[in-house]
Amino acid sequence: MAERRLRALRGATTTTADDADEIVAATVELLREMMGRNGVEHDDLVSIIFTTTPDLHAEFPALGARKAGISDIPLLCSQEIDVPGAIERCIRVLMHLYTDRDYSALRHVYLGDARQLRTDLPE
Repeated sequence: MAERRLRALRGATTTTADDADEIVAATVELLREMMGRNGVEHDDLVSIIFTTTPDLHAEFPALGARKAGISDIPLLCSQEIDVPGAIERCIRVLMHLYTDRDYSALRHVYLGDARQLRTDLPE
C-alpha cells in the first residue's frame, strides 16, 4: 500500500451573480465534486483555502463548506487579485488533504465557466 502523504487539490467554479445562496450552492457542489472524484473522506482533510474574485462578496464560500458538513477543519477565505480581463464571479479552492495518491493521480476540478482556466485537464 502506498504511503499517505500531504497533498493539495485544486478546484474552481463560477456563479452567475453575486448572490449569497448561489455562492453557497456553487461551493457545496465544487467541494462534493472534488472529494468524490478523488475518493477524499472527511477525515482526510487538513484545511481549505477559498478565494473569490472581487465581484463576489455576498457570502463567504466557507459557509458552503459548513453546509457540506465540513465545519471542524480550518477554513480561510480571501480575495483574488483584480486582474483586468480575468474570469468573473469565480470561487477558487485549495484543499489540503492526506492521500495515498500521487499528484499525477489527483483530479483537479473546474466547473462552470472556470473550466476555461484549465483546458488541459480532463473532465
